[in-house]
Amino acid sequence: MGRTYLVEEAIGQYLSDLTTKLKPYVTGLLIGQCSPQRDYVIRAVRTPPKEEQEDNVSPAKLASLDEEWITTHASQVSRMLPGGLFVLGVFIIATPELSKDSQNALRKLIFSVEKSLTKRRLWKPSEEEVSDRAALQICSATKKVVCRTYDVQDPKSSAKPADWKYQSALSASWLTLGCTVNVNIHIPLLATSPNHDLEKNTKNGLNRWSKQIEDSVFLINGQVKDDDTELLEGQKKSKGNIQSSTQFSDVKVLTQLSQGSSRRSTATVQVCGGSINLKGAVKCRAYVHNNKPKVKEAIQALKRDIINTLSDRCEILFEDLIINEGSHQKNFMRQYHVLPQRLFVPVAGSSVMLSDYKFGDEAAGEIQERFVELLDQAVQAEDIHVAEEMSAVDICPIVDNTDDTQQKQVTKATLLLKLQQNMGVVIAAAVAVLASIFSFNYFSD
Repeated sequence: MGRTYLVEEAIGQYLSDLTTKLKPYVTGLLIGQCSPQRDYVIRAVRTPPKEEQEDNVSPAKLASLDEEWITTHASQVSRMLPGGLFVLGVFIIATPELSKDSQNALRKLIFSVEKSLTKRRLWKPSEEEVSDRAALQICSATKKVVCRTYDVQDPKSSAKPADWKYQSALSASWLTLGCTVNVNIHIPLLATSPNHDLEKNTKNGLNRWSKQIEDSVFLINGQVKDDDTELLEGQKKSKGNIQSSTQFSDVKVLTQLSQGSSRRSTATVQVCGGSINLKGAVKCRAYVHNNKPKVKEAIQALKRDIINTLSDRCEILFEDLIINEGSHQKNFMRQYHVLPQRLFVPVAGSSVMLSDYKFGDEAAGEIQERFVELLDQAVQAEDIHVAEEMSAVDICPIVDNTDDTQQKQVTKATLLLKLQQNMGVVIAAAVAVLASIFSFNYFSD
């Protein structure tokens, strides 16, 4: 028996509307949540057209699908999904002439998208986790819907049939977990490490930190709960319409100072040429469907949001530096970098909120354009909720010494932190010779 996909009723209308935009096909992503029994689809998002394609008719053959463009879109969308939500699969709406090639195209896209998303993750899926992804095919003429699944853990996986069932008010039936996590990560930059490995070193440091998050203790509404108990066990059931009230669980994260008595910690001395400090507080959020979710499912969703939100911000910062830093800025006395703030935007008719990130100089209009382009969703400026306060970091670099002997010594610098009373956005600061490292990477000829 195949998997069952419970789908928000409004998605049916959305997909139907897309049939009028055929040129002669439309592709897109399916967003939702997996569970052992069934999957929940709360959003479908079409692939945004390239600028050069907006006024032209798309090629009539599916072999011309721009796989890189679609996987890039999936990566961008995944950054905007809070814990518990991810890309469940892909869809294609095509004319009858292309129907024979549609399933092969979908299979190829599913594995490409999954490979792209897996490469960015700092966590590994658990053994019992669902690895099936949906391939939805819709005929533009007959409106016939065919849903199949592929196991992305098996490259030789063949298609399996799946049920596609629409359900009203599905998006309203979600439980919310939220927490604030204080971050203070020190990442040394080894003197032997090439300057261009700055981003790689940051990811390695975050990878070590992510293991601490995985081993942390999570208190749900002040209590430690057994993994296999139901999340709502012991809570009073809401009377009347469950859609009218949103159930929110406040979570505290306790990071363990040691990994247990069975593991022995040893100190090491490393010659470093600088370091990166990530310091501040992040707002994290996760959603689980209210169909008797287990505590372990809820905690897993929140853990992944904590890890993803910091990793994604670092990615966004490095992308921004590459795009915006000019080669003329080779010599400067000081520099600081602020990772983007997190914001949340509600989904119409839903208790779920989607996420995004903004730099301090970004206007609401830019965020609105991004939601329209990536998620095909119009957003009102008043619906954009910035979850974190701005903080600032000053860096006082040391005098640059080019002598080989001096370069091998452990460098020191003063990092001046000016944090507001309510710490918000995570700060990414490179101390010591990090200023010159940035200059070398992005400014040198």
